[in-house]
Amino acid sequence: MGLWALAGVGMLAALFVVVWQISRARCFSLVGPTLCRIDTTKPIVALTFDDGPTTVGVAAILPVLARHHAHATFFLIGREIERHPELVRTLVASGHQIGNHSYSHVRMIGYPQAFYRDEIERTDALIRANGGATGLFRPPGAKKLLGLPLAVQRAHLLMVMWNVEDPRTDDPAAFAREIVAKARPGSVILIHAMNSHNETARRALPMILNGLEAKGLRAVSVGELMRQAEASD
Repeated sequence: MGLWALAGVGMLAALFVVVWQISRARCFSLVGPTLCRIDTTKPIVALTFDDGPTTVGVAAILPVLARHHAHATFFLIGREIERHPELVRTLVASGHQIGNHSYSHVRMIGYPQAFYRDEIERTDALIRANGGATGLFRPPGAKKLLGLPLAVQRAHLLMVMWNVEDPRTDDPAAFAREIVAKARPGSVILIHAMNSHNETARRALPMILNGLEAKGLRAVSVGELMRQAEASD
């Protein structure tokens, strides 16, 4: 292989790395605003849960939130809403916020605009039909490039990412300690607790809320975090 060919391969490899990093960047989007935290001194953090809704997840999460007088934003999958619409209504009735996590939960890179639009609109319609107010979108697997952010902007939704997420551990106490240690005023915390294999997160949740309270931080929804932060400016 000649030098020019080698240089071309190297440039393509470098371009691939750049594109991959952009596609998974938490706080950057090629189009439109992306929220991963809010700059505020108010002692509040946004607590968010992805996926579902599932019976095991909702049944485990809601009582813990209620005991701590905490609220959260649940980013739900459209096809799961169709299976369990009653769970969406339960979340809404409990005072929690619902966000759009796409309809099929595929990684949204390389599709036409019509696909992104359908994924967003179908899920938004299901959320509204079950009493939720739409306005927020979170990409599955955090993957996004140009097409998805453009569709989110055209749908007048805010893309919400995070700056604190599930640790890779099977120890609930270690899971909770890491999240609490990283949480700061204005943080957006992501927890996966809906699926059967998320038992560690479900067991860690009471410890997370206890730890946040010990740091003087109150868990609220994304919408409440934005409202309170704006009111303090």
